[in-house]
Amino acid sequence: MHSIINILELILTNIVEICTILLELFGVVILVFTAIKCFLYWIKHDTRIRLELAQGIALSLEFKMGSEVLRTVIVREWGELGILGVIILLRSILTFLIHWEIKHEEKALALDKKKKE
Repeated sequence: MHSIINILELILTNIVEICTILLELFGVVILVFTAIKCFLYWIKHDTRIRLELAQGIALSLEFKMGSEVLRTVIVREWGELGILGVIILLRSILTFLIHWEIKHEEKALALDKKKKE
């Protein structure tokens, strides 16, 4: 019975590690795609650049935060859990600040649109 539990634990650990890496990869891909898209906006002098960049960063952080939460499943020591908790807290604060900036940027773009009309 003990060997079955060890095998199941090994399977769970491997699945979580693979999923964590995939979520991290999705976050990186989203961030790189957003950066390239915003660079093209910058070349075209598009006013949506700040909003698009903030939204891309926020989405990327959400994926990275998801990977950190998933990583808590396989943590064995309190020290590791504390580090993960701090990482999740910092990423949550960053996400909150970015969403706040998105909200204000959307308002600014709406005001600019009204002024042009």
